Parts: sequence; structure tokens; C-alpha cells
Amino acid sequence: MTTLFRILPIALVFASLCFGPAVAQEWPSRPVTLVVPFAAGGPIDTIGRILATRLAELLGQQVIVENVGGAGGMTGTARVAKATPDGYQVVLGNVGTHAGNQTLYRHPLYNAATDFAPVILVVELPLVLVARKDLPADDLPAFLAYAKANQATMQFGSGGAGSATHLACALLNAAAGIEVTHVPYRGGAPAMQDLIAGRIDYLCVDTPVALPQIESKTVKPIAVLTRGRSPSLPALAPAHEQGLADFAATNWAGLFLPKDTPAPIIAKLHDATVAAMDTPSVQAQMKKVGADLVAPERRSPAYLQRFVETEIEKWAGPIKASGLRAD
Repeated sequence: MTTLFRILPIALVFASLCFGPAVAQEWPSRPVTLVVPFAAGGPIDTIGRILATRLAELLGQQVIVENVGGAGGMTGTARVAKATPDGYQVVLGNVGTHAGNQTLYRHPLYNAATDFAPVILVVELPLVLVARKDLPADDLPAFLAYAKANQATMQFGSGGAGSATHLACALLNAAAGIEVTHVPYRGGAPAMQDLIAGRIDYLCVDTPVALPQIESKTVKPIAVLTRGRSPSLPALAPAHEQGLADFAATNWAGLFLPKDTPAPIIAKLHDATVAAMDTPSVQAQMKKVGADLVAPERRSPAYLQRFVETEIEKWAGPIKASGLRAD
């Protein structure tokens, strides 16, 4: 029996070396589900669908986008965390699902740093402060003056408690010293629809959702929430330039598999995603919606692991300082 226990680990290593390449060659042998943990039509959904179309061509199998919203993206993300680690369920996570919610929620449904196998960081998404089109303010100083005078009756929307859209506006409110009622939705798209209808007063949303509405003048752009000007909205001054010194809130999106997914599957999905990101048609679509593909040196699984750990730490301080908390 003692001899058996000594031999078993060696046998397992040998098996992984022998069968690892076979696993990668066989995967995927059926459709892959790409979980987007927010409602259809939102920014992460838009990115996911652009990626899924090209990934399906490269992998030779369908990549089915499934929208599983709720709890600021935690519901769908948790499903992938608990899924069988065979490569057939992957989640497109963001700053809300893999950073902010680890501090915001008292009992997050997973550990973003340890419950996933990171695959690749795909894009960064500038966030934009937009207001209902009849709100009487055209820049950030005027907006904040109006908000301070009317905060008791105002409402801001988000893609869900703990989402990037929630955290950005909540931090903006804290920096400006205002308290406004939060109205969470199951994604950025339905929140934008209510903003257009005038049911809420403002929203901090990703460029893929904001750009079409800004161009059609159905909402009013107030400030981009990056430190510098965004290539997508070069004429719109950032909050930093409009009086909120050093204020910045940026979203991002990356692919994650369940932990313990075989390394050959992670590598094959990673390589296919890199090929998708390097495809001219994908690059054009990402640029059109205002999503910035990350540079090649930021695309490794190891980089995404370090990035998530850094993002969790980065957002923990501001969230704690602002007093934000969700159950």
C-alpha cells in the first residue's frame, strides 16, 4: 500500500504529460458557452458577441453567448466558478465581477483571485457620465452644482449593485460630496433605456452603450471618467480636467475559466482569443464601439492573474472610504 501511494503521484504527472496534448486536440468537441453576466445589449454583451463570432470560426465549434445577469454580475460569474473545469463554460468578467464586488459585498459568491483560471485580458472600456437630455447642466461643474441642490430627489442608475457602472457613479458621488438614490438594473442597456426615458437622472456607463446615444443626442454627455481624454470621445473633457483632480474609473473585460481547467485547454482558448484580437474585422468592430484592445504584452494568463489581484486591492480602498456596502 505504501508503495502504491508513492507511485500514484508519479503516474498522475506522467498521465498529464501524455494526455495533455490530446485534451487540447479534442477540445472543443461540442459548443462552448460564453457566459456574459449582464443583460443583452450592454457593453460586456457587445464585446462578448464580437469575440464569440470570431472564436467560433477559429475553434471550429459554436460559441454560444448566454446572458446570466443578477447581483452586479455575480450570478453568472459564480455559475462558471462552480462549473465542471472542462473548457465548455467560460465567463467574460470585468472590474465589477472580478474586483469591486470582492470588497463591496459582505459575502461575495466566489473568490475572484483563486476560483478561476485566468485566460486573457481583452479590452479596456472608458466609462462616461451621461445625464438625461433635459437636465440643466452641460459640464461637470454645472452638473455637480445641480446635484448638490437637488440630491434628495435625484436618482442614478447602474448595471447592478457592485457593477462597474455602480462603483464609478458611487465613487463620483463620494468625491463630489453628494448622496443620491441608486437604482440598480440587470445591465447597462436597460439602465440606459430608463435614462433616455427620463426615469433616472444620470448614469456612469461604458462607451459601447454611451456612444450611440451621445451621437443621437438622446442623452447628455457630462464627462469621461478617465484621467486623460478618450480616443472614443476626444472632445469630451475628463472629470480630472473639470475639477475632480485625479478621478478615474475604467472598466475592462477578460476571459476566465473555472479553476483546475487543464492547461492545454487554457492555452488553446488563449491562443484563439489572441488570433481573434489580431483579426482586422474584430479590431474595427471594437474601435467602433469604443473598446480598446489591450497591448500584446498584457495578454498572458499570468498577467491577468496579477491584474485581478491588483484591481481588487486598487478598488478596496475607495470602496471602503466611500462607505459603500451591499448584502
